[in-house]
Amino acid sequence: MVEVTLWGSLAAAADNNSKVEIEARNIRELFKRLAERFPALEPLMDRGIAVAIDGTIYRDTWSKELPTGVEIYLLPRLAGG
Repeated sequence: MVEVTLWGSLAAAADNNSKVEIEARNIRELFKRLAERFPALEPLMDRGIAVAIDGTIYRDTWSKELPTGVEIYLLPRLAGG
C-alpha cells in the first residue's frame, strides 16, 4: 500500500481527496487502480500526469516500482515551451 498526494484538479476529480492509499506495485498499476476507484481521474490521466517519487519526476517510466514509505505526488502535466 502506498500513500499518494493528488495535486490540484486531480484531487477534485478524486472526490476532493488530496491523499489516498492505493495498493500498487508500480506506476502503471497505480494509474489503473486510481481510475477504477475514481473514474473522473481517467480523462486527466489520459491528458498526462507527472509522477514525483521522493522528489524525482517520472513522466513515462510507468514500470517504476513503488516501494512503501516513499513520498508520491501526482500532478497534472504542464504544457510549456
